Amino acid sequence: MTAWIEPGAEFAELLRSFRTEAWRWETQGTYRQPAEEEPWRRWRAGEPDSLDWLRPWLDDVRAATQSGRRFARVRVFQQPPTEYQRWQLDVTPANISAGEDMRVLTASQAVDLALPAHDFWLLDDTRVARMHFHDQQFVGAELIDDPDEVDLYREWKRTAWDHAVPFADYMHDATQRSR
Repeated sequence: MTAWIEPGAEFAELLRSFRTEAWRWETQGTYRQPAEEEPWRRWRAGEPDSLDWLRPWLDDVRAATQSGRRFARVRVFQQPPTEYQRWQLDVTPANISAGEDMRVLTASQAVDLALPAHDFWLLDDTRVARMHFHDQQFVGAELIDDPDEVDLYREWKRTAWDHAVPFADYMHDATQRSR
């Protein structure tokens, strides 16, 4: 069965409903989410950011991880990272502090590994929320629970996770390359 999940409250509830793990595959070089417009503008202007705009997400992650559930993701970075991805490098430590296990894979590695070019969440290894975007803005997700289809997503997850590096290692390597 495939169902459509709207962005906003319906999608947020989906991400609260998992029992053990919510795993994200994140592929786009830039996202245009309304809640991020002003924080990204401030970052581009060199202004400080309190991360208040991200607090609801961080609170959800913290609550889930404190209850024994797991949030993990692999971000695919362009080489060199896009401007948006450079901003995410500054924001990601807050995600990690809240309890997300964040890893990075380069775009060329993702292509070499034949991983998909679309974003998705894999929930409890039993449901997939395949995300759809228009002009880099999230417009909704297909909820997929067909076992054969979900098997393919689980295989992509295993491959990506096995080849991705922890965020701290990616940052260390990036620092070494820039010297």
